Amino acid sequence: MTQETQSAPQLDRADTRMRHDAGLSGALRGFTDRVRSGDLGMLPVVVGLLLISVVFSTLNPIFLAPNNLVNLLFDAAAVGFISLGVVCVLLLGEIDLSIGSMSGLASAITGVLWVNMGIPLPVTILAVLVSGALVGLLYGFLRNRFEMPSFVATLAGLLALLGMQLYILGPTGSINMPFTSALVRFGQIMIMPAWLSYLVAVIPGALLVIGGIHTNQRRTAANLSSSGMSVTVVKAVSLTAALVFAVFYLGQGRGVPWMFGVFVLFVMILDYALTRTQWGRSMFAVGGNAEAARRSGINVQRIRLSAFVVCSTFAALGGVFAAARLASASQQAGTGDVNLNAIAAAVIGGTSLFGGRGSAWSALLGVLVIMAISNGLTLLNLSSSLRYMITGAVLAIAVIVDSLARRSRASHGRA
Repeated sequence: MTQETQSAPQLDRADTRMRHDAGLSGALRGFTDRVRSGDLGMLPVVVGLLLISVVFSTLNPIFLAPNNLVNLLFDAAAVGFISLGVVCVLLLGEIDLSIGSMSGLASAITGVLWVNMGIPLPVTILAVLVSGALVGLLYGFLRNRFEMPSFVATLAGLLALLGMQLYILGPTGSINMPFTSALVRFGQIMIMPAWLSYLVAVIPGALLVIGGIHTNQRRTAANLSSSGMSVTVVKAVSLTAALVFAVFYLGQGRGVPWMFGVFVLFVMILDYALTRTQWGRSMFAVGGNAEAARRSGINVQRIRLSAFVVCSTFAALGGVFAAARLASASQQAGTGDVNLNAIAAAVIGGTSLFGGRGSAWSALLGVLVIMAISNGLTLLNLSSSLRYMITGAVLAIAVIVDSLARRSRASHGRA
């Protein structure tokens, strides 16, 4: 009896070790299974970004020069903010075609209130964000109350907001912002201190380890299998090494722009909201199956309303960043390829056009791809027409990959 009594705890400990020591091999098998089932995640965009870097650096070594990458990050921040909002509406299977016009109107409001009327900058930015939120409320109301397709509602909004932008700017058509102002310096020259850049680079890995410990403890308490800390540590070390090297390399030039750092901060905030809050879980549920979400007690209309509000608000904030980058508000702000780049960035980064799948990080990776293509073609002195065609082709490939992955997941689920 004594021997049997002593062997029981040993068997329990052995079983625990087996559950925890799936380790790297188990994680690798799980990743392979997910890829085979069509869950590619961000793998295509990471591979694409690496290929783009290799091709353009081969054609022009300046592409990977530290200062050129710093300029690329400055340019990516404004479009990245707009793309963050696009992620929210795409998660629901909706669309917002007025994001470019909203950003242009936001830059116009910034110029008029701050430069022409002398209203303090913080109050001006607050007014811009409120304007964006009100536009999002209108879109959500039209979608919920009249079942107006978001494509139609936001297309009408595109024209209306563009008209408001032209009206606000008046006959001059542009407003120049003082180059010595904090806003313009923020958008063009302000760089994070080296110590802060390295600290920020270390934080994600530390949070990953802390989160992994917490998750493993909860799964162990629930008597569920876990991958153990080896996988988490490898991920954290790899991520930290990559970020520290990126900070070091950018430091060989000007350093990490404050503008891009703030954008990454908002990416992290939205990622937390989407993955760790009830609102975020409801977003994925509504995007996956709105009727099933409604039957489970989720207020579908409220979730849709919030998605449009977030999208328009981020578009307005992106307009402020664009005005800071260009040091002006003009009739051309928000026009051209702004809509294309923002929507393409979200889709290329891995957010599905069919709803129910995506991530805030897809906006970050996608906008880096878009800006890398634009920057690389500019360095090669190629025409903007070719840039449009290449960006369109990349977007088409991303949608095809998403469609094939979706079909693969459906067939795998049936099997």
